[in-house]
Amino acid sequence: MEFIFNSTEGTLGDGVTTLRGSVDIRQGTLRITADEAEVKKIDGRVASVTFRGQPAFLEQDIEEQGLVQATANVIEYQVASGIVTMTGNADVKHPQYQISGELLTYDLNIQHFQGSGDQNGNGRIHILLDPELINNDGDKKNKKNEDKMNDADPGPDSPAPGTTDPGKEIN
Repeated sequence: MEFIFNSTEGTLGDGVTTLRGSVDIRQGTLRITADEAEVKKIDGRVASVTFRGQPAFLEQDIEEQGLVQATANVIEYQVASGIVTMTGNADVKHPQYQISGELLTYDLNIQHFQGSGDQNGNGRIHILLDPELINNDGDKKNKKNEDKMNDADPGPDSPAPGTTDPGKEIN
């Protein structure tokens, strides 16, 4: 895990360290930026990082899916489990959908979401599916099915390959 920031207060050993000013943390394809971060270490390992910002920003390039981007007032990353909890104006953009609400939980390992309006269950979740992407996938499937049907043997009423239908005019 790589940490870049302007100032710090705390311990480099076990305990809590606060990072301030243009915090930028990277781990593999995961990148999180924020105004401030609290890093909790246990047994010499980073256990969790809590990011605060207006907003804090997360992005991860997911193999075969594309770039996922998220913003929230607070992003809490549990390193060992790969669980990210976003609270306060949480918004996630995925190549196939967008989801927003007051509280979203995202499992980085299996790309699974859970959400609610807020911690008390008030408010609403908003999901936007990309109809063009869905339609394009459907169009591709329909095109493949049409191609398969066109490649099939002609029916008894179809002209033989390389001939014309006697009922059709040729211009």
